[in-house]
Amino acid sequence: MVCRPNRELLLKLLSIVAFAWISWLYIKKCIPDNDKGSRIIVTTRIQAVAATCSSRKDHDRVHAVEVLSNDEAKELFQKTLDECKTDGDINHIKVPRRVWEMCGGLPLAIVTMAGLVASKPRMINEDWTKVCNSLFPEPQVCRKPEEFMRIINHCYNDLDSDLKTCSLYLSVFPKGRKIRRKRLTRRWIAEGFVSEKQGLSVEDVAETCFNQLIQRKIIRPMEHSRNGKVKTCQVHDMVLEYLISKAAEEDFITVVGSHWSMPPTHSSKVRRLAVHSSDSKRAKHVDSMNLSHVRSLTVFESLDKLHFKTFKTGIVQVLDLEGCRGFRESHVKVNDICEMVLLKYLSVRGTDIKNLPQNIHKLKYLETLDVRETEVQQLPSTVGQLERIKNILGGDKRTRKTLKLPKELKGTMKTLRILSGIEIAEGSTTAASDLSYFTGLRKLAIYKIHTSEEIFKDLLSSIQYLSGYSLQSLVIDDESSEFLKSLDSMSSYPTDLSALELSGRLLKLPNWLNKLDELVKLTLSATALRTDNLQLLSHLGSLFSLTFSISEEQDPAWSAIIQKNKSDSGGEIFVPAGGFNKLKLLAVIIPLLPSLNFANRATPQLERIELRFKRLEGLHGMDKLGRLHDVLLTIDGKASGRTKSIVEGLKKTSSKYSLIVNEHHA
Repeated sequence: MVCRPNRELLLKLLSIVAFAWISWLYIKKCIPDNDKGSRIIVTTRIQAVAATCSSRKDHDRVHAVEVLSNDEAKELFQKTLDECKTDGDINHIKVPRRVWEMCGGLPLAIVTMAGLVASKPRMINEDWTKVCNSLFPEPQVCRKPEEFMRIINHCYNDLDSDLKTCSLYLSVFPKGRKIRRKRLTRRWIAEGFVSEKQGLSVEDVAETCFNQLIQRKIIRPMEHSRNGKVKTCQVHDMVLEYLISKAAEEDFITVVGSHWSMPPTHSSKVRRLAVHSSDSKRAKHVDSMNLSHVRSLTVFESLDKLHFKTFKTGIVQVLDLEGCRGFRESHVKVNDICEMVLLKYLSVRGTDIKNLPQNIHKLKYLETLDVRETEVQQLPSTVGQLERIKNILGGDKRTRKTLKLPKELKGTMKTLRILSGIEIAEGSTTAASDLSYFTGLRKLAIYKIHTSEEIFKDLLSSIQYLSGYSLQSLVIDDESSEFLKSLDSMSSYPTDLSALELSGRLLKLPNWLNKLDELVKLTLSATALRTDNLQLLSHLGSLFSLTFSISEEQDPAWSAIIQKNKSDSGGEIFVPAGGFNKLKLLAVIIPLLPSLNFANRATPQLERIELRFKRLEGLHGMDKLGRLHDVLLTIDGKASGRTKSIVEGLKKTSSKYSLIVNEHHA
């Protein structure tokens, strides 16, 4: 028998090597040829690529990464298992050595198997032995990246049907892309992948699915929000490669312009289309498809090659154009979007779109409208006719751009749950008093308030009224700070808030703030960073994260304000003992950080401190924090010698915790 090489695989390998060689030649031309000691490190899973990127005389500089030893594999497996603990039964899990030894020392395989084991705490040794032998009969182990696909395939097949669908959906996003949790879960909801069950809302079910995929190591967390929840996640390249292949095989999602070369779809129906990148060749590929059945369309990078005329727009339910370039110059017309009458999720976040059309009212099923970080400054009056709208997301928190609302928005008062990035003004926009109609609001984020006693009075009244219903998160950015000064006059306070953010020159905190027993996340302007305020906040029994921040760009008077804080606190800031019993994250982002001191028995659960500054006058008592394991200092590159000396001193005394120092250059 003559073994013939796989022609398709061989051609693919040759194309990868050719691409690597051409890319390397281009990069090499841009690098000065001298003996200054610079080094370039290339990582790859393909030996031929490594050889291509090194000259003949440098072949000894190609280093193969060693796999983990059995002891190291066991340690990683156990550590990952501990991270997955969401059930007390996991404490009693015992599995045979074969489970991690079968992984052949490959970290990704070990972590993936640990996620599988954590999801099945009641399986016994014999069951796990059978699983291992079905994947790799003894004494065989996983050695090659392609053999890892057996493990991920088993883990995928073991998922519940809902989780299978949600995991396949990850193939929408390009390789290496950070995926926001909320973007993903809202899209799942719009696609109908999750639904209410066992008394849980559809949002809660989507969150549960997301957390289960984290536990199963299908996705890995990248960034966490201040409330401890995962903010962004990522899919490992090899897992994503499997999911894209599986999605194509099941005609679930069609991906164009992927990092991986996928066979063209032969299906007569393209149900979900994701365009990762486009050029004339890929545009022709898209045009050749039967797009009349597309229910979900996601485009990354550019809209230049996209023609809506090829779609049967009436059945599209998800349209995600976030971050696309050339919105105004492209073939995509805003009025065409309004012909997608079944649309549930619409995101034009980060595009150069300027206006939404009056006929947006035709989108009767729209649930999420995301126009953040765009030039859209006011919604059309017809938005009040959107009968199912839940989330209106606008403005830009970083630049303080806002979104004005029409008076007619009251038509959405029964359905609206999140209203973010808005401006409260007089005239033709929604009045402050009108907000009290939206009794279903869970989050209200106000980025600008016009100075008016009448507006202040009405807004206070509305916040108090909404607090008696569903309001859980409140963000107020008050540039003048006049409204924030009136918060103390509230006759009743928002007792059920779990997140609160107040931005402005807030020297004195509202006296009711320490009575918010459900508050988990609190963000304040650094003008409130004083010992007496910390004493007040220390009584918040549920507080998980506390952030003080001030921006030189947003408040040019920061220096005088901080000097005032210092004089009121005797030049030093003290974190008191006997409080902050659940605080795990403390962040201070401030140009000039006075001496910060932790008392004995202060913040007993604190795990992470994040400080960003130009000037630091001292940091004391961290050795008294028994649970502290991460300290992140971001120091301005132009910091004084004294500040840098203090930081160097901290490096020498940080044996009990991990200290990371980053230098920031504007």
